[in-house]
Amino acid sequence: MTEHPNVELTRQGYEAFAKGDLTALSQLIATDATWHVSDTGPLSGDYHGRDEIFGFFGRLAEQTGGTFRLDVHDVLANDEHAVVLCTLSASRANKSIEIPVANVSHLRGGKITEFWSATADPQATTDFWK
Repeated sequence: MTEHPNVELTRQGYEAFAKGDLTALSQLIATDATWHVSDTGPLSGDYHGRDEIFGFFGRLAEQTGGTFRLDVHDVLANDEHAVVLCTLSASRANKSIEIPVANVSHLRGGKITEFWSATADPQATTDFWK
């Protein structure tokens, strides 16, 4: 059985993110996408459009000294959505975190149009970003 094309698309996106490849990411994130970020203290909020989203990625790298990582365990996808089960790890301000997360993307025309993330322990995530 072959994987859904959005599984490969999503894997490509996570590989590009890990490499900091904004050129590849710009091919995968719609220009008018919305990125919902919660439980991340100073970075919480909704980011509208690719420029704001890339700005968020830059601040995320800055806040964690480039240590932010997502270790992908599984990708599930259909014609409209992708769910990525992964482990988030990062360090900042003498704190570190390693926590399971589920990232959900809405996809249309081969591009991410909306993104949400949920952690296994919201309080630990909030504490990390304080």
